[in-house]
Amino acid sequence: MKDILNKLFTYKTLTKEEAKKILLEISQQKHNHIQIASFLTVFSMRSVTVDEMTGFIEALQEGCVSVDLNGYDTIDMCGTGGDEKNTFNISTISSFVVAGAGVNVAKHGNYGVSSGCGSSNLMEALGYTFSNDNAKLQSEIEKAGMCYMHAPLFHPPMKEVAPIRKQLIIRTFFNMAGPLVNPAAPSAQAIGVYNLEVARIYKYVLEKAKKRFIIMHSLDGYDEISLTGPVKIIANDFERQMTAEDFGLQQTKAVNISGGTTVENAISICLNILQNNATQSQKDVVIANSAMGIKSIRQELGIEDCIAMARESLESKKAYSVMKKLCS
Repeated sequence: MKDILNKLFTYKTLTKEEAKKILLEISQQKHNHIQIASFLTVFSMRSVTVDEMTGFIEALQEGCVSVDLNGYDTIDMCGTGGDEKNTFNISTISSFVVAGAGVNVAKHGNYGVSSGCGSSNLMEALGYTFSNDNAKLQSEIEKAGMCYMHAPLFHPPMKEVAPIRKQLIIRTFFNMAGPLVNPAAPSAQAIGVYNLEVARIYKYVLEKAKKRFIIMHSLDGYDEISLTGPVKIIANDFERQMTAEDFGLQQTKAVNISGGTTVENAISICLNILQNNATQSQKDVVIANSAMGIKSIRQELGIEDCIAMARESLESKKAYSVMKKLCS
């Protein structure tokens, strides 16, 4: 680790092989927490290169507890987090909506680090039991059209660094790597990112993996479609800037999509949305993100059709039914 840190502290980058090796060593508990914290902090001060990210991804995949959901044609919906916008759990709630629209969802997530309530915090509070048992996850897909994978149960390096990330309370490269190492290897992904540089890295990695994908970045800094301003959408076959009007929805303000400060706030917002008792802004943001989730795998559909499917899933409470089946 000393040589790696000296290299990083002199503004040099790692090769793919070096990045992979050091992350595998972290998972094998070969380095202490102070060294790991120093290593993580470097990548909060500068961008990760494509070679470094590729090495990190390969290390996470090598030690991963894989999940076999072949034949279910699943998608994952997630954001990188780390945008410091404190929105409610948009991607998690949208996952319920997408599953309610008939698209199988294999969601991968973790506890919040820079936010008060990550996807795992919300799922756990709703009553979901984390597991890496393949049979359980398959049965959830069969029963609810969705399963959830708590990242530390599948990735040893993530488990090892979890307490360090919690104490650092800053964005690290794990925010970037997490969405790219889903243990179920879903057919498609709808991913929100916190800046356009990350979007370009994702595009490269996902194209190389031959994935169907949609990458979203709201230009005012959100790692999702916030409807607070224009959003950049990058997909396999198109790239465009869109506004709320393009989705047939209304623009909103940041305060209207706040997530509050506690897990209790998050649960209340989630249940209000799924029971169709939410504010118009909350509902519209979920519909817009859900529509992109549907389109990521049903690429032949127009955006208007995807919006209609998402709206029907939410308003008919099919999305609520997915949550109840999964978390009961």
